Amino acid sequence: MSRSRTLAIAALVTIPLVAGAFVVQERAALNGARLFDQVMSIVTDRFVDSIGTGALYERAARGLVGELKDPYSELYTPKDLEAFNQTTGGFYGGIGMLIEDQQGTIMISKVYPNTPAEEAGIREGDQIVGIDTASTRGWKVAQVSTGLKGAPGTRVKARFARLGVDAPFEVEFTRRTIRIPAIPYALMLEGKTAYIPLQQFNETTSKEFADNLRRLQGEGATGLVIDLRRNTGGFLDQALELTNFFLPRGSELATVRGRGDPDQRYVAETDPLAPTIPIVILTDGYTASASEIVAGALQDHDRALVLGTTSFGKGLVQSVYRLDGGYAIKLTTGKWFTPSGRTIQKERILDQGGNLIEVHPDSLETAADRAKRPVFKSDGGRIVYGGGAITPDVIVPYDTLSTAEQKLARALVPRSQDVYITLDEYAFGLKGAITADFKVTPTMRDEFFKRLVARGVTVERAEWSAGSRYIDRLLSDRIARRAFGDSTWKRRDVADDVQLTRALDLLRRGRTTRELIALAGNGPAAAPARRD
Repeated sequence: MSRSRTLAIAALVTIPLVAGAFVVQERAALNGARLFDQVMSIVTDRFVDSIGTGALYERAARGLVGELKDPYSELYTPKDLEAFNQTTGGFYGGIGMLIEDQQGTIMISKVYPNTPAEEAGIREGDQIVGIDTASTRGWKVAQVSTGLKGAPGTRVKARFARLGVDAPFEVEFTRRTIRIPAIPYALMLEGKTAYIPLQQFNETTSKEFADNLRRLQGEGATGLVIDLRRNTGGFLDQALELTNFFLPRGSELATVRGRGDPDQRYVAETDPLAPTIPIVILTDGYTASASEIVAGALQDHDRALVLGTTSFGKGLVQSVYRLDGGYAIKLTTGKWFTPSGRTIQKERILDQGGNLIEVHPDSLETAADRAKRPVFKSDGGRIVYGGGAITPDVIVPYDTLSTAEQKLARALVPRSQDVYITLDEYAFGLKGAITADFKVTPTMRDEFFKRLVARGVTVERAEWSAGSRYIDRLLSDRIARRAFGDSTWKRRDVADDVQLTRALDLLRRGRTTRELIALAGNGPAAAPARRD
């Protein structure tokens, strides 16, 4: 029998088997649908407690998504979807405050400029004690946030407690569209280095970044630090556009590989805004998603030096599909890869408590840790590491407290709310009485100690003195923020930010990114900084 004849017979034999597989799959689907309908019918009719059919279907849908065992896939209710859009879009209807829970007290940690809150004189450190006619006692941050937000033009009343004011006071606000800046400030640091901290990738990130970069270059910037620490991501198109600012037209930026679809390759579509300025990117364990796409692409193309600690490793693509009734499903549909072919996704699983656990934790990326990871090559042939997340070219851990400072910090933890309330009260009291170049003095430290004791916070004087550097930094940071704002605080904080200090040192010595990479080399990981 000829070879062609044999292949033809084999094909004839295979057809019924393939057809049979489809029949089996179709039968399984029908049986599953029948099972679901029967269970739904019995639960609706017979379950001891009455549950609406709509609620049952929603719970069933949540169960289906939950059974995917994917921590990034979610079913959004209309309210959930609204919150998701606010978080990623950078816009919402409200009064313009960032709030946080400090051991059961809802406190204002930031007041955004040009907002109803700022215009009403609301301060950072004020406490929210009521919304409209309800007390917020026992409320979570999400509940307070929901009460304050609403359609622009609508009104809401809020009651505030303020340090030094005997009774709570009430303010009626008219909600407006609030824009959350992606870049809270951008400034020139020593050595003509532009410093741009990116909080998120929202709808205006690339424009904000371009405007700040042009301004700082106009002021003579010869180097650039892009701070992506604690930037958990956001809109992909903004991350790609920002990356394009530094790479020539046609450069690959990232690739998505999904199920059953051809790879989707993203490239730089315009000429770069700043094609030659040397760049250091700061990353940490909270740098994720869109931030990792930026860091990975610029690292692979030898366009930036990455410094800090290993990024989070979120390289999955989520697509949001609108559903009937205002619902939506966010579903993982692909994986991101850097231009050199590295996956960004670090393997994680959910434990029984719903927490994400790394399958292969890498601690601080020692030489032994990195030796276990897949090796890729940048455009210039240097080693970059795969296996998930972005490994910095220069490992610089956060500074750590000395033993004495740690002991003092632990002693204050049980009364942390009182500590920070006292700190805020003292900081606001100094506003207008000090200059931006103030130094924390022993007198200021003693005054803070006396105020804590008066509030009932007990700490040994010897312990306080031994941890004085920790106290000085608390005072310096809070007074600078409350009296002068974030940009002045950051200028003062540079000396204590070991990662930024190292970046500035490299940029002083390297006039190009190529020189930065040569200065950094691919040596072993740095040991953690520690003061004893």
